[in-house]
Amino acid sequence: MGVGRFVYTPVFPLMHAQAGLSAGSGANLATANYVGYLIGALAGTVVPRLVRSRAVLRSCLSALVATLAGMPLTHDATAWLLLRLAAGAFSALIFVIAAGSLLSHLREHPAHLPGWAFGGVGAGIALSGVLVLGLRTVGNWQAAWWASAVLATALTLGAWGLRPEPAPRPAPRPSPSAAATTGGGPRTHRWFSALFASYTLEGVGYIIAGTFLVAAIDQTSPGWIGSGAWVLVGLAAIPSSALWAGLGRRWSRPDLLLAALAVQAVGIALPALLGGVAAALLSAVLFGATFIGVSTLALSTGTHLRFPRAVALLTAGYSVGQILGPLVATPLLHHGYHRALLLAAALVATAAVAAFALRIKFPHTMPTAYAASEPGSGPTR
Repeated sequence: MGVGRFVYTPVFPLMHAQAGLSAGSGANLATANYVGYLIGALAGTVVPRLVRSRAVLRSCLSALVATLAGMPLTHDATAWLLLRLAAGAFSALIFVIAAGSLLSHLREHPAHLPGWAFGGVGAGIALSGVLVLGLRTVGNWQAAWWASAVLATALTLGAWGLRPEPAPRPAPRPSPSAAATTGGGPRTHRWFSALFASYTLEGVGYIIAGTFLVAAIDQTSPGWIGSGAWVLVGLAAIPSSALWAGLGRRWSRPDLLLAALAVQAVGIALPALLGGVAAALLSAVLFGATFIGVSTLALSTGTHLRFPRAVALLTAGYSVGQILGPLVATPLLHHGYHRALLLAAALVATAAVAAFALRIKFPHTMPTAYAASEPGSGPTR
C-alpha cells in the first residue's frame, strides 16, 4: 500500500519533465487518488464484510498492482486520473483490512508491536523512493512505474496469506441498571470538536507536503536530493508509530499530538525558508517521523474520548482534508512549490493550535462503567 499510494510523489517530477504533466494536472492526479481513498474507506465502513474478506484483500492487492502497471501504457490525462482514483480506493481497502487484522490478532501484545507493523507504509515509501532514485539517471518515468509495479507484485506475494479481522461476536445487551449508570457516556463534545478540527487541518497540510515535497526540493537542490529525501521520509516513518506509542507511557496524548504537529510544521517549512541540502534532508526526517504518528495519536485520542463513531468521523474529516489539499495549493504553483509548502506548514501549525485547545481540562481518565470500544481504531492513512 505504501508503494501503490505514495510512489506518485517521487515519480511526479519525472512526469513533469518528460511526459509534459503540468503542476496543475499533477495536483489533479493527486486529488483523484485521495478521492479514491475516501471512497474505499467509506466502502469499508458501509459494508463491513468487505474488510473481513480474504478474497477482497487479494483482489485489491492484485488490482493495485494493475493500476501501477497501467500508468506507463498511456499518455492520456483522463486515463491517468482514473488509474490514480482506483489506486486510492484499493489502497484504502488494503490498509483497513491490514489495520483490522493487526488490531485483532495483536490485541494482547504490547502497543508498540502494531506500531512497527504500521511502519510498513513507511517501508513502502522508502522502497519507492529508492526505485525512482536509481532509475532517474538510467530510465524514464515509464520505467519508474514499471519498476513500482514489479515491487508491488513482490510485496503482494508476501501479503497473500494475511488473515483479515474475524467477524465480531454479538455484544451482550447492557442491563437497565448499567445503562442508567452510564447515562449514555460522558460528554466530550468540546474536546472532540477541537480534535476533529486539528485532524482535518492536518489532513489538508500533510497532503500538500506529501504531494509536492520532492518537487519543491528538486527546484533548489541537486537532482538526487529530492528522491533521496523521499527515501528518508519513508525510513523515518518506519519506527515512528511505535516510538510515539512508547512516548505515550510518559506523556498524555494531547501533549504528544501538539508536539508532533509542531515538529511537522517546522519540517514542512524548512525547504521553503532555508533551501539547501541540509534543510531538505532534515525536513524529510521531521515529516516522516510525524505523519503516521499524528494519525495514531489522533485516532487513539478519539477512541479515548468515547465520542460516538469517533474513528469514522475523524477518518472522514482527514480524508476530506486530503482532497482539499491539492486544490487549495494549485493557485500557488505558478511560481514553484515553495509557497505551497508554506501554506501547508501554516495549516499544520493551525492544527497544533487546535491540539493545544484540546489540552485544556482534557479528561485523562474516563468512567470505567462506560463500555465504548470502537472497532477499527487503528491509524488510517
